[in-house]
Amino acid sequence: MAMKYTEEQLNNFNKSELIQLLLASQEQLVSIDQKLQLVLEQLASANRNRYGRSSEKMDTDQQIAFKEVDNQIVFFNEAEAVFDLYEGASEEETPIKSKPKKRKGKREEDLKGLPIVIVNHTMTEEELHNEFGGKSWKQLPDEVYKRYKFTPAKVEVEEHHVAVYAGKKDDRIIKAKHPGYLLRNSLVSPSLESAIINGKYINAVPFYRMEKEFERYNLNITRQDMANWTIQCADRYLAILYDYLHERIYDYHVLQADETPVLVNKDGRPAGSKSYMWVYRTGKMYKDKPIVLYDYQRTRNTGHPREFLKDFKGVCVTDGYQVYHTLEKEREDLTIAGCWAHARRRYDEAVKALPKKDQKNSLAYLALKQIQAIYREENLLNELSSEERLKYRQISVKPLVEAYFTWIKDHVNKILPKSKTWSGFNYSINQEKYLKIFLEDGEVPIDNNAAEQSIRSFCIGKKNWVMIDTVNGAKSSAIIYSIAETAKANNLKPYNYFEYLLTEIPKHLDDKDLSFCEDLLPWSPNLPAECKKTT
Repeated sequence: MAMKYTEEQLNNFNKSELIQLLLASQEQLVSIDQKLQLVLEQLASANRNRYGRSSEKMDTDQQIAFKEVDNQIVFFNEAEAVFDLYEGASEEETPIKSKPKKRKGKREEDLKGLPIVIVNHTMTEEELHNEFGGKSWKQLPDEVYKRYKFTPAKVEVEEHHVAVYAGKKDDRIIKAKHPGYLLRNSLVSPSLESAIINGKYINAVPFYRMEKEFERYNLNITRQDMANWTIQCADRYLAILYDYLHERIYDYHVLQADETPVLVNKDGRPAGSKSYMWVYRTGKMYKDKPIVLYDYQRTRNTGHPREFLKDFKGVCVTDGYQVYHTLEKEREDLTIAGCWAHARRRYDEAVKALPKKDQKNSLAYLALKQIQAIYREENLLNELSSEERLKYRQISVKPLVEAYFTWIKDHVNKILPKSKTWSGFNYSINQEKYLKIFLEDGEVPIDNNAAEQSIRSFCIGKKNWVMIDTVNGAKSSAIIYSIAETAKANNLKPYNYFEYLLTEIPKHLDDKDLSFCEDLLPWSPNLPAECKKTT
């Protein structure tokens, strides 16, 4: 607590004592000001997170200034750079938004692949006679217009009558061939279970809402029914394909990983204990045959990626979470790469926490512009082969990366400790080794956004159903989300694909090997046409 002095006490102090008192007061004021700045930044950030937009986009029409000195790329003085960026720009100028023009051929593309039902509209002979009289008319080419026709869900009961035969000379009884059932003594069918999966895991509709929707179709299907059917179908059938995909994911050189918390109601721990849904996917650069796999675990410790990635050899892109670095130290055949999106995110938060008039003069803003320049050059290489991408990264991207790290190391001691900008600088410095991995391998993406996007569907669903009731439900959710996201990544229709899987997999439960799964993979040429999107 600060000491308070009376006027009489101050008059009795000598010069040396007054100087010491003034210096102590100055230090105290500086400390208070720093703490106040941190509190204001935290408050502004909290308000933005609660009420603001989540976008991290920046203006792309303005570039940070670079110059070459002794064959090295360095930045201009930050004040000069900011001045150059905005010199001559008028704050009153606002771009005029023009109405976008319709692209020629778009309607034909939209209708491509949809079945066409021709509806003829003609006139009778009598009507034509009344209009034209006699035979004084001829028919011209039809006027044609197209409209979408939507048929709401229709539910029917399939009553299977299986012929049964008995021999007259012996007691042998045989039955006619018929499709097997998914679950014994259950009314569920592949089409119904696929609709339930599509509702919850694709459209994020909780079971209780689907229960109400089924009631409107006079169907007495409870949320308990749906949960039991889904868990059993995932465990009995879909898990077979999940395990097969898990083996196939090891064939890739680059994977990406992320995780998100989830609440599981009945997992044997106190209420509110966090569990985690991990996601692993093939690298963003692999455009063909992508695989996305979820893995439910009760904790976030190193043992989970250690087990999941035990047979993987290559590069894994992550967000900087320490367990991956621990895993890398244990193995010589695993490399961890960092995420530039996480590096820039801290600067984005710092900029948005500042008053608008101060944003463009901040070090956080300059750091953002430098990372934006790195991304700009990297994005130009998207369509190149991995060999060509690596070559041009060394030429155009690496100098910008090296300049960025030189700049932040020069400025890290000039900013308020514990602030968001300070946090951003230190994150990059601590992750420098991992953030530079992409420069040495053309198959490694610059960030981990693909993994974050793959886990987004689960996060959207989580907001609707809040928690998972049981551990079995969490494990089945991991299996279903894996197949759903892999199907979407391979341009399939999830409902049709799940219906096909739940029809075909039961036929192979007695097979001694899993070779039949090749025909079920999302990129298999043997998939029915109705499973594939036309565009």
